Amino acid sequence: MNLKLEPQRFDELQVLFIREMVKNIKLKLQESGLEGEQLEAATANIAFSVASAIDDTAGIEAEGVEVRPYLTFRTNGDEVIHSGENSFMYEYVYSALRRLFGG
Repeated sequence: MNLKLEPQRFDELQVLFIREMVKNIKLKLQESGLEGEQLEAATANIAFSVASAIDDTAGIEAEGVEVRPYLTFRTNGDEVIHSGENSFMYEYVYSALRRLFGG
């Protein structure tokens, strides 16, 4: 694989990724019967939690092992885009929620 430093493209991809993740969380919660303010609050809580874990801001330790994810995006062929630092999708959760719930 060819690891390619492209911070701007990485940022565009992480925005798209978090939007899809938030949309899917909302859909699954709706299928479970949540609606209204409960749906919005649960979607926000789960989205922030998952984004923080992926962004490596959650401080994950499992079975005595520190787990430190580093997000990349695969593009054409064997190319992998990274930003040179950890992702920061949690910063885009709020705008993704606004797109889905208005406000």
